[in-house]
This record gives sequence, structure tokens and C-alpha cells, in this order.
Amino acid sequence: MSKTLTEIAQQLKDSEKKVQLIYAFNGVGKTRLSRELKRLIMPKTQGEEEVEAPQAKILYYNAFTEDLFYWDNDLEDDAERKLKIQPNTYTLWVLKEQGQDQNAITHFQHYTSEKLTPYFNEDFSEVTFSFKRGNEEPTEHIKISKGEESNLIWSIFYSLIEQVVDVLNEVEPEDRETNKFDQLEYIVIDDPVSSLDENHLIELAVDLAQLIKSSASKVKFIITTHNPLFYNVLHNEMNNAQKYLLQKDEAGTYELTTQGSDSPFSYHLYLKSELEKATQTGRVQKYHFNFIRNILEKTATFLGYKNWSELLPQLDEGKPNPYEARIINISSHSKHAGEEVAELTDDDKRVLSYLVEQINEMYRFQSNAS
Repeated sequence: MSKTLTEIAQQLKDSEKKVQLIYAFNGVGKTRLSRELKRLIMPKTQGEEEVEAPQAKILYYNAFTEDLFYWDNDLEDDAERKLKIQPNTYTLWVLKEQGQDQNAITHFQHYTSEKLTPYFNEDFSEVTFSFKRGNEEPTEHIKISKGEESNLIWSIFYSLIEQVVDVLNEVEPEDRETNKFDQLEYIVIDDPVSSLDENHLIELAVDLAQLIKSSASKVKFIITTHNPLFYNVLHNEMNNAQKYLLQKDEAGTYELTTQGSDSPFSYHLYLKSELEKATQTGRVQKYHFNFIRNILEKTATFLGYKNWSELLPQLDEGKPNPYEARIINISSHSKHAGEEVAELTDDDKRVLSYLVEQINEMYRFQSNAS
């Protein structure tokens, strides 16, 4: 049944599950969902800062966390580039009060390079970076990539989660090194895997899963991602987690579908299932050609073909039908205004239905349509 994002957030908040894992495509509303969760769990009062301060009931990592960091590229001298931190209670609490700066640096170097070193200034209002090249003197004040920047911000947050788990695992509140986490109820994590290579992505997922499994407190974890590999690793690592697929329908409402615990989410199989539903109901849209191209590209890579079009049904001369290849190309990567037509012709719909049937038959996919 379709729900509003607020209703979805309420469902997650009310769940008794220790861990809830959600897959959703980019643009569906994962970041907005984390904001709705924050609003429900800890409503903002007038004058309160947007980021969490000590004694919060919820900690969350999402795109707004990354917005606290921005670059000063020293455009005048092009010499002293630095990553600035917007004044806020959150980073001061984590880095200065909780002393997590060295732990954050350690995690950052683990997932990037030991030669790449961040330096926080005294009041934790900015970060500079150096890179050591062989036996040479390190290159100072370099600008790191967007992926490395996201990784640093995640490393700061991850260091805090480590401390939270360690502190709250002490059962008696009077025995804890700090009581600033006593009110914490939820940790919400939205896509911490930007630009990581697959090896580090898997390692990050495993480390996060192990940390969550070590938590013996009442704190609940809600994790959302658009990355199938990250989802699958967490799925396999945390058997007791509740798994969901979040989708947005044409009316702008949402569906949170429970996923089985016996197998991870397969992105290409989900796309194929959506194609089958569309062709069976006659509700074929232009974006469905992008789905079929995505499936063909992944299958071609797996089978060792150089071009996805080689997997299309072949004509007598051993080549794919040029019209079928062209309609997939045009509909999935349009570059010209004249090609941006919302409605598909009956012939286009017929071609898509034919290709879905042929792919199922040729490569013996199991049909998933209900």
C-alpha cells in the first residue's frame, strides 16, 4: 500500500528491529526519509541548530552532513587550499570534545592511502591535506577528490559511532566514561560509500556490520543505500536485519516492500521484473528502454562480450536488428530535443515486449513477474 514519506518514517520509527536496511534508487527520497525520521524522533524547536548536539535522540549521516564542509581554494595565490568546516556544534562535539580527530584520520587513511594525511587546525574549523610521494618531501595543501572528501566526513561520523557503541555497551550508566549518549535511540546512515572502489566498499560494509553487531545497547540502526553491492554485503553480514526496498510511484507516494531474508537484492533482476510488469500491463514508458540497456550491459560484461548489442536477437546474417539497437540507444541516451518524446509508439512498445521475451528465452532468465 502506498504511503507518504512521513508514514514510511513512522513505520521505521515504530519497528522493534535493531537494524533496518533499505535499498532505493537515487532520487527516490533516501535523504528526505532520514530528515523525516529526525523530525519525528527529535522535533526541531525554534532556534535549534540543524545538526545534532550532545544528548540527542538521533544521530544521522546524510548529504546534509557533507554540506557542513566546503573548500577554500585560495584563488588569489593558488597555494593554500583547505577544507573549511561550517561552525556547528556537531563537529566541535565529535572532534574537540570527544577527541575523535586522530581516530577519524586513521579510518580515512585506511580507506584511502597512508600517504594522504589530513591536518585539523586548532579550533577544528578547517582541514588541510598533504601527500607524501616516495622519499620526497610531502606536497602540502593539496585538494583531494570528492570521493576522498566524502570518505573523510564519513570517517569522522564512523569514529563517533565506534565511541557510542563502546560507551553504551557499559550497562550501568554510572560506569560510563560519558553520559552524553544516554538519550540516544537511533543512528541513521544514508549512503556512506560515495566513490569508493569495490574492495574498500566491501571492507567498509563489513566493518560497519561488525560494529553494529557488537552493539548491546537499545540504540537502533537504520541504513539506506542506492548501491547494490553495499546493500548485498550488509544483507549477508546481518541476518537478523529487516530488509526493505523503497520505491516511489507515479502519484508521488511511496512503497516500502519487505525483502526476503534468504537472498540479497539483485539489481538487474529487479529491473527485469519491472520490465515484465510494464509489458504485461501495457504501461511501457521511455525509461524502460534504459532498464533493458542496463541489463544487457551487465550481462555482456559478465559473458565477456565487448558490446551489449551483441546480445540482441540476431538476424539471418548474424547481426542484430539495427532498429532494435537504435531504439534502445535513442531512448536510453537521448541527446537531441526532437528525440525527447514522452509517449512511445505502439511499435516501440511492441519492440520492448519482444526484446524482454527474447532475452528471457535466449539467456534462460527466470520470470519474476507476478
